[in-house]
Amino acid sequence: MPRITVLPHPLCAPDGTSFEAAPGASICDALLASGIDIDHACGKVGACTTCHLVVREGYASLEQATEDEEDMLDRAWGVERLSRLSCQAILANTDLTVEIPRYSLNHAKENG
Repeated sequence: MPRITVLPHPLCAPDGTSFEAAPGASICDALLASGIDIDHACGKVGACTTCHLVVREGYASLEQATEDEEDMLDRAWGVERLSRLSCQAILANTDLTVEIPRYSLNHAKENG
């Protein structure tokens, strides 16, 4: 099983964390199952950017992002070359290191 290492994030993982996850799961589902409360305002259907993260290690093990995902990433805060929507990135058998950006564009949370 792949190990996901989450770099420190002030709200989601202040000290960072590491855990094993099942191949075939989305990174978002694996994070949520491990107690990392990553935003996912669209219900994990790839229609927003709130679950955006940067895959610092293991990026090449993920299937290529679809055109729709790339279009959504164009709207994300702090997007980088190794950015993915965690709800669309499916785990293989390779360990990953991910960084959750400090900010996300979550209008539902900001206006709620």
